[in-house]
Amino acid sequence: MKRFVIIGLGNFGSATAEALHQAGHDVTTVDTNEDLVDRMARRVTRAAVGDGRSIDVLRKIGAEGADAGIVSTGDDITSSILAALSLRDLGVPEIYVKVISQDHARVLEKIGVTETIFPERESGIRLATRIASRGVLNYIRIGPDFGIQEMAVPESWIGQSLRALELPRHYKISIIAVHDVLQDEIMPVPNPDAPLKDSDTLFILGRDADLGRIAKIV
Repeated sequence: MKRFVIIGLGNFGSATAEALHQAGHDVTTVDTNEDLVDRMARRVTRAAVGDGRSIDVLRKIGAEGADAGIVSTGDDITSSILAALSLRDLGVPEIYVKVISQDHARVLEKIGVTETIFPERESGIRLATRIASRGVLNYIRIGPDFGIQEMAVPESWIGQSLRALELPRHYKISIIAVHDVLQDEIMPVPNPDAPLKDSDTLFILGRDADLGRIAKIV
């Protein structure tokens, strides 16, 4: 079990807090809005009313001992920067911040946060990737020009094994999981000799350019 402190209870902060708590982690949230705090009180370990920019407030709610801090203060760029600085000054080892622009992200990266998250941009990329090809079901960005794509098995691959297809050699991609949709069973270590079925979907790791190339054959 890890300990998380989440500053800001908008849609992003609330969803993150609830998901982490449901996964069995210790989650403390803080927001200046009493209604939002009351709404989250039963969904997290602790919910406090206070200013997440304040070191004193963060110290009182136990941020010093947290494994990670997540900052989600809406469109208030100054508040997010100050909250991130306070978490850093308290020695929180990992700090994740929701941003609203590339400039916002650049400032936070300069002060050394672990990662900036731009939900609107990432949602747009996922949507564009999915609708650009009828075979692509999902896309997760995991780095610059790099991601994981879920897609249907191309017709020409049905009945063939991953070993026979030699996808890393031919397409510079890796199949990291196979989902049998009919059985609703995910195989995180696919059998390289099992024939692929038309009811399977593939989780493919690779560079965006290679993922885009593979999507065109579906």
